[in-house]
Amino acid sequence: MAQLVEHSLLLFLVFLSPFVASAGITKLNSSSPLFGIEFPPFNTAVADTGCDGMLVAAEEAREEQTQPAAASPSPSLKLHMTRRAAAGGRTRKDSFLDSAQKDAVRIDAMHRRASARAPGAYSPRRALSERLVATVESGVAVGSGEYLMDVFVGTPPRRFQMIMDTGSDLNWLQCSPCFDCFKQIGPVFDPTASSSYRNLTCGDQRCGLVAPPEAPRACQRPGEDPCPYYYWYGDQSNTTGDLALESFTVNLTGPGASRRVDGVVFGCGHRNRGLFHGAAGLLGLGRGPLSFASQLRAVYGHTFSYCLVDHGSDVASKVVFGEEDALLLAHPLLNYTAFASPADTFYYVQIKDVLVGGEPLNISSDTWAVSKDGSGGTIIDSGTTLSYFAEPAYKVIRQAFVDRMSRSYPLIRDFPLLDPCYNVSGVERPEVPELSLVFADGAVWDFPAENYFIRLDDSIMCLAVLGTPRSGMSIIGNFQQQNFHMVYDLHKNRLGFAPRRCAEM
Repeated sequence: MAQLVEHSLLLFLVFLSPFVASAGITKLNSSSPLFGIEFPPFNTAVADTGCDGMLVAAEEAREEQTQPAAASPSPSLKLHMTRRAAAGGRTRKDSFLDSAQKDAVRIDAMHRRASARAPGAYSPRRALSERLVATVESGVAVGSGEYLMDVFVGTPPRRFQMIMDTGSDLNWLQCSPCFDCFKQIGPVFDPTASSSYRNLTCGDQRCGLVAPPEAPRACQRPGEDPCPYYYWYGDQSNTTGDLALESFTVNLTGPGASRRVDGVVFGCGHRNRGLFHGAAGLLGLGRGPLSFASQLRAVYGHTFSYCLVDHGSDVASKVVFGEEDALLLAHPLLNYTAFASPADTFYYVQIKDVLVGGEPLNISSDTWAVSKDGSGGTIIDSGTTLSYFAEPAYKVIRQAFVDRMSRSYPLIRDFPLLDPCYNVSGVERPEVPELSLVFADGAVWDFPAENYFIRLDDSIMCLAVLGTPRSGMSIIGNFQQQNFHMVYDLHKNRLGFAPRRCAEM
């Protein structure tokens, strides 16, 4: 019997910024608001647990007795994010250049995935009236521009840091035996040490939601043989293993409290390659049926949100699965734009205009359209660090900034990757033109300067926007999302955004 839980469950996201704050730009506001992240209810087999992962049955039984017959709105699950100092003495310049190179590989993979869309969605389980919460950290300490979520996997639960990614679906961990794996911090997951681990069989309908390896094994015993999978992210990033079911436990905001979700579909990866910077695996939050967000939807509803603290912050903020909070709904600057072009993985939005210095730029509407082959369009993505616009748009945007920047800031020629860059030596708060995105439904997203200009050192400041290599897909990355509460409302098919003080949530 599904248990209705009225109280809010909070997941802690620890965001560690990969880069030093880009202080010193006029529109920068290091204390600008950032909101927490909440995720939607999705799994019927959910239990309150203590730190040891044991079910707190007595508490749930008491709550069940006091609940009315009708289900109440879903409480939310919240995560904290905090910043860590960059690892190994890496400079801001090195971190951004590495992130841009990794982004290029990722974007190419996303384009190929958009051109070969997956089959229809797997039916989620019935929702419970509650929220789920876990711990998330930035990948700065491991040299990554991504955000990491602390997840405790198995029985007994063991801690793993997984990359939080709205641009992919599959949840997976490196598993033993690990035949070909990248270096991660801490031991890999051992399925033989968990009493709750269970392989999905090749005859399970969910097995059809993942691509098999290049040389797939024949499914001779549908009820017994495992379900092999292959999932790729780019030329150097992929995971191969067996699809399985396991218990995932996440920390709550209450002292010593946690939440266990049973029967989560994930990939037990025995061969994994790529640029995952020490993480144990990846937690997919895309629109596909196997993503963590989709699997939780039946428990926590159709809404999740997050708030990425600015890249110079060393304090915590939150991620939430579940209903939107009252403070966010009352925010005077909360804006929504409809998701465009329904897809199996990506969250598309429809850009109409780009404003630089308050003036609309002359960019053809075709630049923002999704092509018949799946290329093009604009997505919102937490796994890509910088923001990227299709090359025709990027050239116009770049030139607009060059034309409008003060001539007192000398242009730096031939700076690697980032362009334009300026010499702002001796200028504490250089002035930059404003940047806004106007969506097809009239919504406008105004960005603070620290979301699109990065100060790499005391003398160099660069536009943190690039053109997409080959794919034509535009991407609003996590750097441009910092200091905003991002709401993914899949019930009303819309994206919400509001400036918030994430560190104060």
